[in-house]
Amino acid sequence: MPTRRSGALAHRDSAGSVAVQVSKSTLPQGRYTVSRTGDLMTGGEATVAALIRHGFGTVYGLPGIQNDWLYNALYDVRNQVRVLHTRHEQGAAFMALGAALSTGRPSVCAVVPGPGLFNAGAALATAFALNAPVLFLCGQIPRKAIGKGLGALHEIPDQLAILEQLTKFAKRAARPSDIPMLVAEALTAMCSGRPRPAAVEIPMDVLAEREQVGEFPGLPEADRPELDAAAIESAARLLGQSQDPMIFVGNGAQGASELVGILAEALEAPVVGYRTGRGVLDSRHYLSCTLPEARPLWQHCDAVVALGTSARGPLKGWGESRQRKLVRIDVDPEVHRR
Repeated sequence: MPTRRSGALAHRDSAGSVAVQVSKSTLPQGRYTVSRTGDLMTGGEATVAALIRHGFGTVYGLPGIQNDWLYNALYDVRNQVRVLHTRHEQGAAFMALGAALSTGRPSVCAVVPGPGLFNAGAALATAFALNAPVLFLCGQIPRKAIGKGLGALHEIPDQLAILEQLTKFAKRAARPSDIPMLVAEALTAMCSGRPRPAAVEIPMDVLAEREQVGEFPGLPEADRPELDAAAIESAARLLGQSQDPMIFVGNGAQGASELVGILAEALEAPVVGYRTGRGVLDSRHYLSCTLPEARPLWQHCDAVVALGTSARGPLKGWGESRQRKLVRIDVDPEVHRR
């Protein structure tokens, strides 16, 4: 499942900043063939077929009565998709988070509604903060009982609203034939621009219901806006004139290790792996630098490259200087306005 990444470039000096945005994609590529298009399928089977269509080979999760039909379908394809069954939803969600962070590729977690969601919530919130592409498949009580306050097992008043606050994308499947498109939309949303988790909520009766399911759509190509050549030239000129540049990398630089090394060696600039950016440049590289090592270098630094990170700690906490120039490379245009 290859990973494709790109970034956005911005140069800021005393006169202001110029930004260039480029979309990034870490969309998984299909490894298996879905041969049941047009067949009668349960919602659980449609969900699993969609996962296979997009190349997922592992599901982290915990089964329960609200998602039994999903796990029944997973058992039927156990030679293609393995289930890592945990004893608690928090463990399953954090395993999915760890897989996404360590590989840079989307991972998937499946839990029951209500307490299952809340138990997984810490990992989901962490995935949002750390820009991790985690697909969260959340069960739900039967469709006709949602929002009625009937006391159904694991019922909460508005679960979808909670998911919307913890993810980049959250929608509910109303019928089995909705599921393939919702999974594709979730993957597209969570892996376009800034990676973040996405959720598909599937009521238990939708997982059990049989329906003719149509096409399992692929994923569209990510938009690639044109680069601003003037901004790139300006940033290159600024860095070429600097005497003591430093490079800070975050997890947005995953997949760009070789280019980071080339840039660092061209500038003879230390590379600081900021938080989740550790490992972007091999720690054995002579220009690799830890945060404690970087702190005394900061006072001499006259230009900073922030690649896939806000580097907020050093930029705000180590002392600001009008003479120090900043070049940002980030997929999220909002970073340039903060």
